[in-house]
Amino acid sequence: MRLQIEPRPRPSHFMKYGSPLVSALLMAVSGIIIFTILGKNPLVAFHTFFIEPINDFYGLGELLIKASPLMLIGVGLAIGFRANIWNIGAEGQLAVGAIAGGGIALYFFQSDGFYIIPLMFIAGSLGGMAWASIPALLKTRFNTNEILVSLMLNYVALLLLSYMVHGPWKDPTGYGFPQSRLFEPSALLPIMMDGTRLHVGILVSLLFVLVGWIFLLKSFIGYQIQVAGLAHKAAHYAGFKHQSLVWVGLLSGGMAAGLAGVMEISGPIGQLLPQVSPGYGYAAIIVAFVGRLHPLGILLSSLLMALLYLGGESGQMNLDLPSAVTGIFQGMLLFYLLATDLLVNYRIRIKSWKKPSIAGA
Repeated sequence: MRLQIEPRPRPSHFMKYGSPLVSALLMAVSGIIIFTILGKNPLVAFHTFFIEPINDFYGLGELLIKASPLMLIGVGLAIGFRANIWNIGAEGQLAVGAIAGGGIALYFFQSDGFYIIPLMFIAGSLGGMAWASIPALLKTRFNTNEILVSLMLNYVALLLLSYMVHGPWKDPTGYGFPQSRLFEPSALLPIMMDGTRLHVGILVSLLFVLVGWIFLLKSFIGYQIQVAGLAHKAAHYAGFKHQSLVWVGLLSGGMAAGLAGVMEISGPIGQLLPQVSPGYGYAAIIVAFVGRLHPLGILLSSLLMALLYLGGESGQMNLDLPSAVTGIFQGMLLFYLLATDLLVNYRIRIKSWKKPSIAGA
């Protein structure tokens, strides 16, 4: 008996949408094995990691808080990914969006205008788009690799944020800590549910998911993006302008990441810090692919990724697990997704060994 991988006559519709579920299941099973190796009761560890963080309204609110930036950035990135435009710089675009939005909050410090939050959102989206325009410009003018450029710009953006909170925007009453002033209530997002930290930013993210769905699946530009991703030569023959799609793909991700940055500093953080994101810009890439680059799928996968963040925090507090456990689960999810995606276009057959024939026998 032997296993043989052979091409399918046509892609498997079941595996296309079933592989994310299989990946999540394999991730959970692998997690139980890891917990056992670490000497933890697997049932207790599983409950601590996946059930305990969301067993009350406060936990559910925290789940939505963490899912909000993930679904927002994931939809923005999916627009570019569908056209094979690879924006890996969402983490830096989030940081620049936070700087731009935080600048508005600090400029109107001790003001009480209703316009502050809208201005922060506008500034944040423009900041993220401006940072994403750098790889877009270099890609369209000099054909540079947008993966490398956007990735390297992440570190530049984080250093810029660090410089601002260590220098010009450092809180003079903050006892020397690298942070900005605490934002005024007028620069903070309203809380939706008493007893939780859930803010109206989740509504912005859900609206962006809806707009992303309409843009990708119902608009002509979205049609061009999908054609360009599936058949580049056909898109070129049809007269679709690749350079325009590069700008659309990168700027959409930059705008979403910038908005996410504003929601972080005007929501659960309430000020600028050297690190305003636990890695949402990178995790959103996994979210986008687990969600099959579809806005509805991204909505669901963002909840799963948010649960991994909460489970990692719960595991650190209650099981004395290292902080890297969240990254381990995220990595396993991506690994299993890439592995099971093979079964979309290929299938595994069990075949028996054949004895070689002897000529003249």
